[in-house]
Amino acid sequence: MKKIILIGRSECGKTTLTQAMRGETVMYHKTQYVNHYDVIIDTPGEYIQTRTLGGALALYSFEAQVIGLLLSATEPFSLYSPCITGMATREVVGIITKIDHQNARVDLAEQWLKLAGCRTIFRVNSRTGEGVGELIEHLREPGDVLPWDLAQQKSGKTTQNKSKKRVQNTKQRINQ
Repeated sequence: MKKIILIGRSECGKTTLTQAMRGETVMYHKTQYVNHYDVIIDTPGEYIQTRTLGGALALYSFEAQVIGLLLSATEPFSLYSPCITGMATREVVGIITKIDHQNARVDLAEQWLKLAGCRTIFRVNSRTGEGVGELIEHLREPGDVLPWDLAQQKSGKTTQNKSKKRVQNTKQRINQ
């Protein structure tokens, strides 16, 4: 899998998404420092919220193949400047979290991420797993065998076509 760095303000859901992507039980845990997992770099929100720490994110991003800009659907504003992705030397994807919250404004969050320059945007609910599979499929590289692939191989079914259709449907929905 491609390595991704998750960037976003405090409490936008970076650590929760990390737990969901790793198949762990989702529970609140405040990230105090940059955590390196196999293919995920989880960063504290204070790094993007504080000008003096923001430069560290640029350095850590060189260790990843994909930069994930997270934005909660409940945000009253975006921390991301317009066209900020133009400064990146790797793929940048937008990830909208908390899509099920009663005050969620998913369309507004999507507009902000598009304005920042994200061409690919995922809508995720880390608690239910909605959208997490599509993000993982996007990060998948040729030859990667994911847990659900093993389950399908054991049952004699293939999910590659279903996965491709699911990803295509998500991209179409976002581009509309």
